[in-house]
Amino acid sequence: MRIVIIGAGPVGLGAAYRLQELGHRDWALYERGEKLGGLASSHTDSAGFTYDIGGHVMFSHYKYFDALVEKMLGADHTRLLRESWIWMRDRWIPYPLQNNIRHLPAAELLECLDGLVDVQGADASSARDFGEWSELQFGAGITRHFMRPYNFKVWAHPLEMMSKDWIAERVAVVDLKRVLANIINERDDLSWGPNNMFKYPLHGGTGGLYAPFRPYVHAGLHLNREVVEVDVRSKTIRLADGSTDRYDFLISAAPIPELLRMIKPFPESAMAATRGLHNSHGLVVGVGIKGPSPSPKCWTYFPESSSPFYRVTFLSNYSPNIAPPGHFLLLTETSYSEHKPVSRSGIVDAVVDGLVATRLITDRQRADIVSTHVFDVEYFYPVPTLDRDGALDTIQTYLLDRGILSRGRFGAWKYEISNMDHSVMQGVEAVDWLLLDKAEETWRPPARHAVTVGGPAAVRQALAAAGG
Repeated sequence: MRIVIIGAGPVGLGAAYRLQELGHRDWALYERGEKLGGLASSHTDSAGFTYDIGGHVMFSHYKYFDALVEKMLGADHTRLLRESWIWMRDRWIPYPLQNNIRHLPAAELLECLDGLVDVQGADASSARDFGEWSELQFGAGITRHFMRPYNFKVWAHPLEMMSKDWIAERVAVVDLKRVLANIINERDDLSWGPNNMFKYPLHGGTGGLYAPFRPYVHAGLHLNREVVEVDVRSKTIRLADGSTDRYDFLISAAPIPELLRMIKPFPESAMAATRGLHNSHGLVVGVGIKGPSPSPKCWTYFPESSSPFYRVTFLSNYSPNIAPPGHFLLLTETSYSEHKPVSRSGIVDAVVDGLVATRLITDRQRADIVSTHVFDVEYFYPVPTLDRDGALDTIQTYLLDRGILSRGRFGAWKYEISNMDHSVMQGVEAVDWLLLDKAEETWRPPARHAVTVGGPAAVRQALAAAGG
């Protein structure tokens, strides 16, 4: 069985590592860039600042991923207790807001409490969309002051376009008794969530986790080799340099629309279904500043219009090697889309103005900025819209029928399984399905395809059809 992998990000590296771990030799991994990691790679500039493509931290739902991180990094990592805050109403409020509304001005605190009381007993599961779910879960006050403005800044799509089904552990729901106890006892909730404790590579930024994969995958790794065509009839790929390769199964982490555009003959029905897939674009701006870090915070949220960014990570707090000695690095994230346009040409100035307006730096510290870096990311967040799952059912059925396993942040197009650990494990589990007939746990096949895909019979049939 020849297995070809497109993309040396978390999915591709997870798949390639697992192939060599199982002793399978007939595979190739093609990456169009020059480094490993994909969206989880990092860049170090001439001034010595290391920039990630967005805020990434390492936490895990899987023992296999934990062991892999341990093998790749050993002791070469930091371990941090998450400290995240919200900047609103000219003050810092611990995240999540719903557990810490005692910090709001009195009128807004009362409005939020009234809203929470009003929705007690409401069935949020009956909500039609994420906007209505927010109203039923948090009440009118919290939704108006935080959930609606913040989430629009993140997703760059109206909440009414979004499903509520992605939420799970991503959004802290409300325990009214806890909220009231926090108010009475003047107590803060600071470390909610599955990533309240996380690791970070000591060297190389987030990409420092993926560079050590190289010796384990070098036998089949091809950097600076871009796949431009996938012929599903002959099961061959063509690369930008004109060379070709054959496959029995293809594992792809390419964004679904890009993958479909490569396929010959043109997949009309699957491509038409991509109208149901929506994504945000992202401007990730790093700002390197002379001086000590102004705060021990990890990352901070910004729901208000005083800044273009929705999140700022104090990246140099994660590792002493992110910034040169005597300097610190702030990493900001700004989303944009057709629903939320942003001037890309002026984004650095807008970000610096926002850092001053939200008091992350002083006006005087503008003169201490020694380096900036901008990533303009075409595929930033896969938005969990109401029409997403129907679109994916059509697309993934088409791909699976042709021996293509599309996995990862934009290969699966499911935000709820797009963390780094999820993505690595999608690559690992795809290989386990192909070689060990073991059902995938992180990614699940479309409902109407679940009977016909999976297990040894489907693998043997596909191989026989390919002459293997």
